[in-house]
Amino acid sequence: MLDDTDRRLLRHLLGDPTLSTGDLAEQTGVSAATVWRRLERLAEQGIIRAQEAVIDWRALGYGVEVSLRFTLDKTAPRAFDDFIAAARSVPEVLAIETFLGRVDLRLNVIARDMAHWQDIYRDRILTLPHISDIEALMLVSTLKNAEALPV
Repeated sequence: MLDDTDRRLLRHLLGDPTLSTGDLAEQTGVSAATVWRRLERLAEQGIIRAQEAVIDWRALGYGVEVSLRFTLDKTAPRAFDDFIAAARSVPEVLAIETFLGRVDLRLNVIARDMAHWQDIYRDRILTLPHISDIEALMLVSTLKNAEALPV
């Protein structure tokens, strides 16, 4: 699976995804060619899926984040498919997650302020199909948000 060099590369890459191959080589103590080959192999294996920008929505004026938990009316055969298709069309929905258990789905939604949130909730969320129950959890603060694995 992963050896110590792979783990070092991943740790440095997670710490700063903008590091060049040369910088990664210098920080991990291997040659640039080795870094390049290793990164290619990790990408081919699906371990590194992408390098992406992480946008701070608050810096763009979105001050409200709400997690919505939904239970769907599962008597409708296409309840999940219909709900997910409709939820994907709401631009303020950042994430759609499905679960096993009492809660079927969770949406993470952002809004500029409480007035904007009310508009989104009334006009877009409550009109989503097949909702049996809904619970809203307003984000107060994020204490830890690590996507890094302990490699």
